[in-house]
Amino acid sequence: MFTSRRWWERKGLQIGLLGLVVGGAWMLRQTQGGLLLGMYEEMTRPLQMLHTGPTQEERVKDARVLELKTRIEDLERQNKKLKDLLGYVEKEPPAARPIAARVVGRGADHWWQQVTINRGSRAGIQEGYIVKAEGGLVGLVEKVTDNSSRVLLISDLKSQVGVTISRTGAKGVLRGDASADGVLEFYEKVPNVKPGDLVSTSNYSQKFPSGLAVGRVKSLNLKKLPASVATIELSSSIRSLDWVTVSPKPENQTPEIQQPAKPATNQKPQ
Repeated sequence: MFTSRRWWERKGLQIGLLGLVVGGAWMLRQTQGGLLLGMYEEMTRPLQMLHTGPTQEERVKDARVLELKTRIEDLERQNKKLKDLLGYVEKEPPAARPIAARVVGRGADHWWQQVTINRGSRAGIQEGYIVKAEGGLVGLVEKVTDNSSRVLLISDLKSQVGVTISRTGAKGVLRGDASADGVLEFYEKVPNVKPGDLVSTSNYSQKFPSGLAVGRVKSLNLKKLPASVATIELSSSIRSLDWVTVSPKPENQTPEIQQPAKPATNQKPQ
């Protein structure tokens, strides 16, 4: 009897703890953790009440509101651009009104070379049509499908445009520089030009009508050989084109009889 009591005193606590563990494991299995989760929620409820951050529902709601605001701002911006574009188109005579189109394709590997617009031959566009945007000349349509057209930008390295300095009439060839600037190579060795002068297409241009805004003289290098050059800041938003207008070259344009000497690089202006 005495031996049994001593054994129970030694082992009773261990047996009790083992029973609690087994019983707790059985209850967790039966409730699939629900009881433990409930106890945890009760213990942490005071801390949750002190927490002032947004709930998951509030975060989802804020994200939706931000998305809607972004869409509204984008629509408002597009609406303004369309109104400006319609105002420009309506100023033209009905027979010569340009075709409005949106830029829908532009690859990162040829960002400054070409864009794709969402109007093609079904809208009346043909190869060689002139593309303009807010600010001035953008480029030339070089390929047309039924519902799209590919535009060669004046910022392309292979693009060459005959241009003139509006203030003095000094002429030259503008070529693309794969950037928002172009390089103007003059016919004259020392042309009458200065930074800030406006640049437009010349009447010597073979593919563009004269008088289209091209850009502004950014800097000059009159010591460049074999011809003086200027860096031209292009006036059209080629960096971020969205909406453009497309129109044919006026048929009644007649170049001057007197042709200038070719530039030192023997480039032929477009």
